[in-house]
Amino acid sequence: MSLLIRCCAALLLSLSLPLAAAPMHSQFLPPDDLTLRDAEPEQQQLMQVTDYSVVIGAQRQSNQQPIPVTSPLMIRLKGKSLNKGATINQVLVNFDGESKSLKKPVFDDKSKTLTLFYPLAQYRVVIDLLRNDTVYVQFLSYANGHIWADLHTGSTRAR
Repeated sequence: MSLLIRCCAALLLSLSLPLAAAPMHSQFLPPDDLTLRDAEPEQQQLMQVTDYSVVIGAQRQSNQQPIPVTSPLMIRLKGKSLNKGATINQVLVNFDGESKSLKKPVFDDKSKTLTLFYPLAQYRVVIDLLRNDTVYVQFLSYANGHIWADLHTGSTRAR
């Protein structure tokens, strides 16, 4: 009987302690070898994707010579926020096949939109994830200026 009482006391004690400051989906973050994430994130946005659309655009600026023609490729993700304080409701995933370096992820509080940039080579991988798994989008920003954003699935059993 005393073991049961000790277990209950330990459970009550653990429930009364403040929750750890780790992000909700921290198990999906890569190792932090440079200790860029050594403090609590200032902001976390976590969204479960519920639907998506693919947008392939074409634009031509007629006021420049020679006339540049571009064809942006983007996936618009909609979903539901999962963590307390999150306001995210959409993600724009842009694919770039020309730049040498990608732009950093940006979260706009006003429009509640996260914009991500991936190389064009990742397009097929992202589409396969969206078609076959439950996908989450995570955005973390830290006081030291470090930003982390990802698309990830939940844990899935191998077949």
